[in-house]
Amino acid sequence: MDKLQNRAGRDSERSMTIGIERAACIGGGVIGGGWAARFVLNGIDVAIHDPDPNAEGRLQAMLENAERAFARLFGDDRPAPGALRFAGSVADAVDGAGFVQESVPERLDLKRAVLAETDAAATAGTVIASSTSGLLPSDMQSGLEHPGRLLVGHPFNPVYLLPLVEIVAGQDTDSATVEHAAEVYASLGMKPVVVRKEIDAFIGDRLQEALWREALWLVRDGVATVEEIDDVMRYSFGLRWAQMGVFQTYRLAGGEAGMRHFLEQFGPCLAWPWSKLTDVPELDDTLMDTIAGQSDAQAAGLSIRELERIRDDNLIAILEALERSGETGWGAGAALNEARRRMRERRGRFPPLRRTGR
Repeated sequence: MDKLQNRAGRDSERSMTIGIERAACIGGGVIGGGWAARFVLNGIDVAIHDPDPNAEGRLQAMLENAERAFARLFGDDRPAPGALRFAGSVADAVDGAGFVQESVPERLDLKRAVLAETDAAATAGTVIASSTSGLLPSDMQSGLEHPGRLLVGHPFNPVYLLPLVEIVAGQDTDSATVEHAAEVYASLGMKPVVVRKEIDAFIGDRLQEALWREALWLVRDGVATVEEIDDVMRYSFGLRWAQMGVFQTYRLAGGEAGMRHFLEQFGPCLAWPWSKLTDVPELDDTLMDTIAGQSDAQAAGLSIRELERIRDDNLIAILEALERSGETGWGAGAALNEARRRMRERRGRFPPLRRTGR
């Protein structure tokens, strides 16, 4: 804690406002690239390492979509973008970084190896966050020289647009690490939620997994196609969830009597055999071929990049609509409102970042 406080005391006012000046991203796939985009478009220099020879081209395409989205959301309030550099090694990427975001594939052995290399090379006091969607931070801390600075910072795709990030501490994570990570993520226009207990798959993925299992059964049993299931979601409760979540939605379903009335009325349904949450359909070749074929038909010839832009435009419209609700926005709209405020503050008070050429 003292190290973080002392460092913060030496930092410039500008650094305290935006959290960090330089970040490192280890892994440049869908999630790692999304993180790089969010950092860069918030005016932070980024060094990224990914051994895949195609990583640079893939990331460039993602950055173009991300920059397009940020231009629509923030307009002239955007700070000058940070510099993006491809580093030849983990050590090169993390050298001098004020924050490290690891996003390599979901294999514990790989995570441990990469995190150990990162821990050995990162500047003292630098937070190291893993983007894992379900691995426990305590398991990833094993063997690290400085386990107290490791935690999970689990985002949702697209990382450059969706504000939520789940912060999960391991057994050895310092409380100051959690606090500092939350401050950094908030400075990036995100909504950090600290998970109260270390648990497999955290909160978001547990909820998604429950719905995903039911959806697989509905396709497996021939009840509905993938497009019909998506239509059921996006034309009904998906719209409610986008701005109120599940509990507040059900509170309204209880009418004037509220949540207690809803629980009393619909609680008995939980005992009915409506779901197969304790069972999982086998993803054999037949089911996978069915899902893949129906998904191809649903895409109607649109490429992944085209679908990403459509998704981004829809998310922007929803975020802006929620931002207009109330004085400061509702749900994710409130996060967007706060992100705009932070960007205006930085743009009005500070010059663009100095480029280091590294």
